[in-house]
Amino acid sequence: MWTILIVTLPTQPNAVRVRIWRAFKALGCAALRDGAYLLPEEQAPSLESLAAEVRDHGGTASVLTLSPRNEAQRAEVLAQFDRAEAYAQWRETAMALQLDLEKLGETEARRRLRGVTEALQGVHRIDYYPGPAAEQADADLLAVRRAFDARFSKGEPQPRADDGIERLDPAKFKAKTWATRARPWVDRLACAWLIRRFIDPQAAFTWLSDPVKTPRGAVGFDYDGARFTHVGARVTFEVMAASFGLEDDPKLQRIASAVHYLDVGGIPAPEAAGLEAVLGGLREVHADDDLLILAAAAVFDALYAAPGASA
Repeated sequence: MWTILIVTLPTQPNAVRVRIWRAFKALGCAALRDGAYLLPEEQAPSLESLAAEVRDHGGTASVLTLSPRNEAQRAEVLAQFDRAEAYAQWRETAMALQLDLEKLGETEARRRLRGVTEALQGVHRIDYYPGPAAEQADADLLAVRRAFDARFSKGEPQPRADDGIERLDPAKFKAKTWATRARPWVDRLACAWLIRRFIDPQAAFTWLSDPVKTPRGAVGFDYDGARFTHVGARVTFEVMAASFGLEDDPKLQRIASAVHYLDVGGIPAPEAAGLEAVLGGLREVHADDDLLILAAAAVFDALYAAPGASA
């Protein structure tokens, strides 16, 4: 159920029109068409207040209750409240701060961190139906705070998400066989690259057609019951990076944002469309999964080295 305000704004004074327009934006109203603004039912008092102001200045306003006729219509309305783009814009600011931390003084860094934190709170306030993008943004803010403390507050207890991710010693994961589902897609391809690039250069891979049980002696990833799999809002690539202390690398964060978006949705990533197209093409070219991960590794190497991936 939603509350809808159908309004004709007064032509004068212009200051009233501007104030009301800004109020619609601040409330995060969905605009069904010109003059029809929608909020969840519990936000009805906010629209009633605006309606009274419109009437006081000579406009017309009606506040009504709206119910969807079916699930398709409900989905259409909910899509009007999707905040993924707002979270994406916020994330650009947050990642820019993290990249700049090494060259900022503490006072300026604290000012920008406060601004980034308040900006995310602002998006949360109008995110009436939070989902994966909101969870991912919270994880991103946690990463920025960790980086800030590492730079300016050494010894400060580090905030951690309540995700149960254990920090592991890479030395104990050398020359292993790593097992995952056959015909890997983006999360598994990214994990295979991360393993060989940062964790186990001599890694061998085995491809499971029916990953019910991890083969004896192998390290499983990205399937139910695997040693590494999704945890909370994090996809396997993010979990593996966090497990081996790699999550604060801005270059890997950039890749992780694209992998996360392509795997489970959430905050749109600028690189996602291109990465999806290239990896999709490689899957068509390479029927052999060992050849596929070699080809995909070159793509991730290039993305890791791309301008904009580091300060």
